[in-house]
Amino acid sequence: MFIKPVSRYALIVFGIIMLSMQGVLHAAPVAEVIGDGIVRFDASPEAADNRRPSFALQRALPGIGSVEVSNLPVVPKFFVADSGRSAVTISIGPGTSLYGTGECAGPLLRNGFVTEAWNHDAFGYGLDAKNLYTSHPWVLAVRADGSAYGILADTTEKCEIDLRDGITFRAEGPEFSVIVIDRESPQAVMKGLGELTGTIAMPPKWAVGYHQCRYSYNPDSRVKEVAMEFRNRRLPADVIWMDIDYMNGYRVFTFDDEQFPDPAGLNEWLDTIGFSNVWMIDPGVKREEGYFVYDSGEELDVWTKNAKGETFTGEVWPGVCVFPDYFNKDVRSWWSGLYEDFMALGIDGVWNDMNEPAVFNVKSKTMPEDNIHHADEQLGGTGTHARYHNVYGMQMIRATREGVLATNPTKRPFVLSRANFIGGQRYGATWTGDNSANWEHLEMSIPMTLNLSLSGQPFAGPDIGGFAYNGDGELFARWMGFGTLMPFSRGHTAKGNIDKEPWSFTPEIEATCRRALERRYRLMPYIYTLFHESSVSGMPIAMPTFFADPADPALRSEDDSFLLGPDLLVSVGATPESDRMPVLPMAVDGVEWAKFDFPDFDGHPDSEDAHLPILRIRPGAIIATAPVTQFFGDRPDSRDELTLIVHLDANGFASGELYEDAGEGFGYLVGNYLRTTYQATLDGNSVVVRISAEDGRMDRPNRRVRIRVVGDHEFDSVEFAKD
Repeated sequence: MFIKPVSRYALIVFGIIMLSMQGVLHAAPVAEVIGDGIVRFDASPEAADNRRPSFALQRALPGIGSVEVSNLPVVPKFFVADSGRSAVTISIGPGTSLYGTGECAGPLLRNGFVTEAWNHDAFGYGLDAKNLYTSHPWVLAVRADGSAYGILADTTEKCEIDLRDGITFRAEGPEFSVIVIDRESPQAVMKGLGELTGTIAMPPKWAVGYHQCRYSYNPDSRVKEVAMEFRNRRLPADVIWMDIDYMNGYRVFTFDDEQFPDPAGLNEWLDTIGFSNVWMIDPGVKREEGYFVYDSGEELDVWTKNAKGETFTGEVWPGVCVFPDYFNKDVRSWWSGLYEDFMALGIDGVWNDMNEPAVFNVKSKTMPEDNIHHADEQLGGTGTHARYHNVYGMQMIRATREGVLATNPTKRPFVLSRANFIGGQRYGATWTGDNSANWEHLEMSIPMTLNLSLSGQPFAGPDIGGFAYNGDGELFARWMGFGTLMPFSRGHTAKGNIDKEPWSFTPEIEATCRRALERRYRLMPYIYTLFHESSVSGMPIAMPTFFADPADPALRSEDDSFLLGPDLLVSVGATPESDRMPVLPMAVDGVEWAKFDFPDFDGHPDSEDAHLPILRIRPGAIIATAPVTQFFGDRPDSRDELTLIVHLDANGFASGELYEDAGEGFGYLVGNYLRTTYQATLDGNSVVVRISAEDGRMDRPNRRVRIRVVGDHEFDSVEFAKD
């Protein structure tokens, strides 16, 4: 049956009617260009004049030209909702798929969902969770033809993101700006988001390795025991974490004299066996005279105030606590200074937790919204917690990072934060919070990580094995299989649960974990290259499968697989029976994405392990891999061997890039790195690989380069040409 198309005029009238049902529609917005394909909209000239400072943007962006709204393909409509909230709506065309919205439970495709940007302590959250620990008022829209646009609601207030009928933002507080990035592809939009909100800083290489954590490893003898088990069992790992039980009564910046009498000695010992360390610091400071953190903060009056102007108190782990007002530069300076003695104990990284901020024994699980923050004028000046709640954690990790860097100016800081805001990737990594050890959470940890990545936070991943509750060995093995390929890769579980180290179940599960960990360390050259690209351009490290072909509608909701960079497809058995078949990208000119694997520790293909995901390489790609190491720096000569995995396209061509630097320090910023482009061509029935381009001042290692060509075709010879 033929259905007559609806006219554009009728659609506009319908849209106006729908808006009038929701609230009061404003006149046409004002717009200004602020970048390539980037336009900022305000409800009116007055709204533009009264625009609040942006926390999302890495710097203030003045307009570089006006634009006629009627000429733009994406135009937000501003209105006042019936609830009195400021609101913006954007209509979407047929076949448009929606993603992003930050940390959200559930599937990758967000059409039809409502989320809320309001940082919230959400232990054991479920699919119905409306808001979690971070806030990203951002939506990525991919049109039917594969072009894309992104919408940023530039407000820190509590903000509802309604994707049931187009895109609608409803936020508390005054009218807010909306920034639209409209470009030829979702990848180009992500680069635009990086231009606006900044990118991750290049982490130390040890932070790109595998991390082991639990709440808690205590006393220090247990820390040593776990670390030695990794080394004795030849299970690659780089980092071990200390949760709050290392502290004296949960007082931040202190140590339990009985359980951790010599933290400097512990860190020094860990270093001798190749383990870096991360220690937790929370924002809640115990209100106790004689406790040096409280006394120094009290002297400088650094605490957040209640509506009466008195110091706010709330209960957290240490008992009654006070909370630093990180929006003030003097408070941030004080907080940063606390890290000098702390980091001097040989501490490598810092974990800022509970920084939504979480408060116990109150329904809201946080501070009252009428608390007062005395923010710097450039951040917006004095305002309520309702206004600043979503960026409290962001400003905490900003101050933490500054303190860590000031103490160790020659080292790259690593900070992990539970709470954050869009743009906060500039200061720290994050994870998907207190998930649960069940198959539902295993399954959704893939799209959760991907949507965080599509919201500007690429350094992210789940608690492998599930934080809450026990689970079993089968679940743990499957989670380790793909969790070791997430950008942030950390095993973690809660107090009172069963042990969840790789050897805690059966020898067979331990063998799976070893294979999974060895995969990550073999792929480290490729993964580290992806981190560098992300630090430069803002591109995700883990990408949705549809990035392989944004115009293919069959890939739009695929979230049992993901791309690690543009060239490696990871297909996961996300259900207990592994009975769902992921949708694969289509062949490129008749060439399929090729399966490949690695030999395991017994010399067999690791793909024989059914718990491990299937790996495929894009036609026309070269991926750099290395021998297995047990940790960063394990082999001083680890750069003496390289294996290039090559998959030729239909034209007999492939290329790939490898980025290398010292793995620590900032020499790479002044050219002390080596970026190499490898190119493979077909000469008759022989494959020749050579260096086609190089950049950087780092000396090229005199190393052996192995070539491994994958795919269906067999070749007479494969060689690496050094000329």
